[in-house]
Amino acid sequence: MTIENTLPTIDELKAQAKRLRASLADAGNSTSHARALELVARQYGYRDWNTLSASAGIRHPNIPLTVGARVGGRYLGQPFTARVVGVNAYSNSGRYRFTLDLDKPVDVVTFESFSAFRRRITCTVDLTGRSAEKTSNGQPVMEMTALPN
Repeated sequence: MTIENTLPTIDELKAQAKRLRASLADAGNSTSHARALELVARQYGYRDWNTLSASAGIRHPNIPLTVGARVGGRYLGQPFTARVVGVNAYSNSGRYRFTLDLDKPVDVVTFESFSAFRRRITCTVDLTGRSAEKTSNGQPVMEMTALPN
């Protein structure tokens, strides 16, 4: 499964707010444009317009996910869910470096009497969401996919 951006562009979000405002006015409920923007943000699961516009606005044409996107998958064989807190594209290589803030820490050690938990990880993946690096059993170190916000 490929990873892809799930948010519309800022211009599309503003157009949605404009249509919402017009629909509300037609129904006799006038509202400000700022309030319509806030309502659109809530529809996408964000607490306010500033947070949504920051998430939608941090784009590079070659990067499939933006900061704030939700992802899930397996890291070193351990299941995880996380929020993207950093993203960079390696120029025209089809590979991307993501920094993820995990919802729950993941134990990166398989030894029974020792544990090392990580809450934040950085990984490099291709458009399939898999890393080129493999574990000793031949599985990708990272396998991730986009989740709904």
